[in-house]
Amino acid sequence: MIKRFLCALALILPGTAMAANNVSLSSDVYIERKVEKPNGTTALVLEQPTTVTPGDKLVFVVKYKNVGSAPASDFSVTNPLPKTVAFNGTSDGTELVSIDGGKSWGPLAALTYVTGNGNIRPALMSDVTHVKWKFTRSLSAGSGGKLVFRGTVK
Repeated sequence: MIKRFLCALALILPGTAMAANNVSLSSDVYIERKVEKPNGTTALVLEQPTTVTPGDKLVFVVKYKNVGSAPASDFSVTNPLPKTVAFNGTSDGTELVSIDGGKSWGPLAALTYVTGNGNIRPALMSDVTHVKWKFTRSLSAGSGGKLVFRGTVK
């Protein structure tokens, strides 16, 4: 029940973009499943989740669109990860991540994590709490795209 709620929450919280740029966002989450085809081979399919269980592989798709009449630039798309989802990367590798609830950002390889006993180690994908894409290029009126990241239910 809690996992279903968190997936629903992920759909409701697609991220934030600077409103002044007139960029709208929508978000979907899918479960990636292996399905056996009639010829005996397997295929990966994306399905709408009804329930999720630990180990399920999720695909998050955030769509963005400039709904204004002028180009939009210098905006960010930020998506928090549900606490029960471990980050597995993005489709483009251009993201910044946070391991501290969105307070600081950087490429995962540049971040360090302080453990409970004060030891410092490289940040891991499982430490990621938020993912963000920064747009510095201009997005013309009416145009858009999608951002994809993956996670595994803990």
